[in-house]
Amino acid sequence: MYVATLLTNPEKNTFDQALVDSLRNAWGGGDVKWLSPDEAAEFSLAGLPDNQWDVWADLQNMGVDLVVQPADGRRKKMLLADMDSTMIQQECIDELADEAGVGERVKDITARAMNGELDFEGALTERVGLLKGLDEAVIDKVLAERITLMPGGRELVGAMRANGGYAALVSGGFTAFTAKVGAELGFDENRANTLLAEGGKLTGEVGRPILGRQAKVDALEQITARLGLSESDVIAVGDGANDLGMLGRAGTGVALHAKTSVAEQCEVRVNHGNLTALLFLQGYARSEFAVG
Repeated sequence: MYVATLLTNPEKNTFDQALVDSLRNAWGGGDVKWLSPDEAAEFSLAGLPDNQWDVWADLQNMGVDLVVQPADGRRKKMLLADMDSTMIQQECIDELADEAGVGERVKDITARAMNGELDFEGALTERVGLLKGLDEAVIDKVLAERITLMPGGRELVGAMRANGGYAALVSGGFTAFTAKVGAELGFDENRANTLLAEGGKLTGEVGRPILGRQAKVDALEQITARLGLSESDVIAVGDGANDLGMLGRAGTGVALHAKTSVAEQCEVRVNHGNLTALLFLQGYARSEFAVG
C-alpha cells in the first residue's frame, strides 16, 4: 500500500476538498484524511500511479506539493537535518561574507557548490579564506541580526522528540552556528566545521577534517548504529548537493526548497510547504504537533 500526501504553504496558497477528491477519484484512492484544514491531506493507494510525475508537475504550478510513498514504516524514529537554507533561511558563510565586504564573491561560490558544480571542500576552503581578519565577534552579530529560523522547524523537532525520536543537526557550516540553532530548536546533537581564530580574528582557515557530503553519511551510519536504529528509521532533509548522500541513504530523504539539480535526484520534494511538511509526510496531524 502507498499513501499520497498533498500539502501547501498556508500563508501563500490553500487547496480545497474538491482538488483532493478529484485526484483521489482519478487514482482510485481510499478515504481522504485532512491532516490540517486547507493545508495538508492524504489518502491511501493500492499502487503507484503511472502519471504521478505529470500530476506532480501540474500541482506544482498550483502551489501544491505531492508525495507518494509506501505506507509501511513512514513514521520515523530519527531526524537528520542540514542547517543552512534548511533549518535556517540563510547560508551562514554568505552572511559572514557580507559583513567582511566579500558577500557577492562568496555567494557565487556558495551557489555553485550547492548545485554540485564545485568540490565542496575546495569551495569551503576558498570562501573561509576570504574571511581572514574578520573580527570573531561578528559571528554573534550575524546570529543575532541576520539568521532566521525556517518556518516549521520548532514543530518538526518538537513533535518528533515528543514521540520518542532523536534529532541530529549535521552541517557543512560552522559549529558556532549549529550550537546556537541546535539548542534553540531542541536538537539532541549537532555536527559542523570549526572556524579557526587567533587573537579574536578569524585566521581564514577551517579545522580539519572538513565535514562535507561524506560526513553527513557518516553521521547517519554512526548515530543509527549508536541508537540501535536502521537507516530506514531516518527522515533526512536538505537542499544542496552535499546532502544527496544522506538523502539517498535515509528511509525518507526530503529535498526541501532544493536546488533543481538536487531535487531531480530525489523522490520526495517539498517546494511549497515548510518544515512541517516532514510531519505531514509521516502522517502527523497538526493537532499532534509539539514545540520542544
